[in-house]
Amino acid sequence: MLSKLETKTQERLRPPGPKGTPVMGVMREFNADSLGFIERVQREYGDVVWMRFLYVPALFLYHPDDIEYVLATNPRNFIKSMSLRSNFFQRLVGNGLLTSHGEVWKRQRRLTQPAFHRERIATYAGTMVDYTTRLISSWEAGESRDIHRDMMRLTLEIVVQCLFSADVSNDVDEVGATLKELVKPFASQATLKWILNNRLPTPYHFRFHALAKKIDRIIYRIIGERRASGKDEGDLLSMLLTACDEDGSRMSDRQLRDEVMTLFLAGHETTALTLAWSWYLLGNHPEVEKRFHAELDEVLGGREPSLADLPRLKYTEQIAKESMRLYPPAYGMGREAIDDCLISDYRVPSGTQVFMFQWTTQRDARFYNEPLAFIPERWTDEFEAGLPKYAYFPFGGGPRACIGASFAMMEIILVLATIGQKFRLELVPDHPVTILPAMSLRPKEGIKVTLCER
Repeated sequence: MLSKLETKTQERLRPPGPKGTPVMGVMREFNADSLGFIERVQREYGDVVWMRFLYVPALFLYHPDDIEYVLATNPRNFIKSMSLRSNFFQRLVGNGLLTSHGEVWKRQRRLTQPAFHRERIATYAGTMVDYTTRLISSWEAGESRDIHRDMMRLTLEIVVQCLFSADVSNDVDEVGATLKELVKPFASQATLKWILNNRLPTPYHFRFHALAKKIDRIIYRIIGERRASGKDEGDLLSMLLTACDEDGSRMSDRQLRDEVMTLFLAGHETTALTLAWSWYLLGNHPEVEKRFHAELDEVLGGREPSLADLPRLKYTEQIAKESMRLYPPAYGMGREAIDDCLISDYRVPSGTQVFMFQWTTQRDARFYNEPLAFIPERWTDEFEAGLPKYAYFPFGGGPRACIGASFAMMEIILVLATIGQKFRLELVPDHPVTILPAMSLRPKEGIKVTLCER
């Protein structure tokens, strides 16, 4: 039993936070309105907030300095959060860059890094423009479309082409539909349903694993065919197959499969969401849209964009950055403390789940004037130089920052420019756009637009 003095010391060392219910902790409050809950506890308790999900202690961090400590200053003391080590997530991405840690992660990062060197990803610019051009070639003025669905299909085609060349052109629809079903349960991670489906042989548990097997069959087939041919197709899979570690070892088929699944998820949905939210924001801000089109007319003059145009498409890049600030595809990220440590003078015991939220920190009035306003012009060199480093972290940070950040930014800018050359996208007035914070920040009912030819 703790003495009164020990109890008071423990309370003093623990950050403030909501108590929740004796059994569930804050689980029900969080699930009722995740984004609202994340915002509310910061307002009520400050930048470091302690709570409990069932038996699991959790810490919410909101200040850039504390986020930097976890991601960059002391990253060795933190592994991926419990949710990313769940049975479902491990089955989906295995031991790829997103979930591995320690020496395994270091080796995989070394082997994967060359595939994302700037010179290498520059070769994919043409693919990004070509597939976007092909998409809009069938569009007609006056037509209504769900731009979120279109961007999901487009980015899947691009990542498949860049990963595998033309090998899976016939499998794109099956891969896309299967991935869509596989990520559905992640919308209910902090619920008893999620825990039961993860750990017990429920019907959904079996269905999830059956869907994962469908993806596995496609990926292993492609890896086997490529190994047999020995041909370098100039794609990411060729780079991963030939990647050689310092001791001469290469990735096994299982390691390749895990990295490919990680790239599917990280290089497909998150980019599609940034594009979808960018069109939504442009549709709500005609003055920004006019300046966007003016830049395209000046820089491109009616032709398709290319890699060489990226340095001059400054405003388009600012639109992308501001979209990711307001609607970050990954709206939060988590770690677990390995050993006890101090964060803002609070003791954080080992095993504590530590969460940081782009959704709130990137909308914080301490770092952004008019934080809820869509102002692409704010992203000047001077503004960025004066911004605390982790006040903006859409791609994470530290040694585990997103390996495909440059690839994603190039794709977002080129797709926006290619479509913006030909069309204006007017939002359908009566269509509701609400946020579904699942594994990423999705528009629940899609984003409906009417095409207007420029």
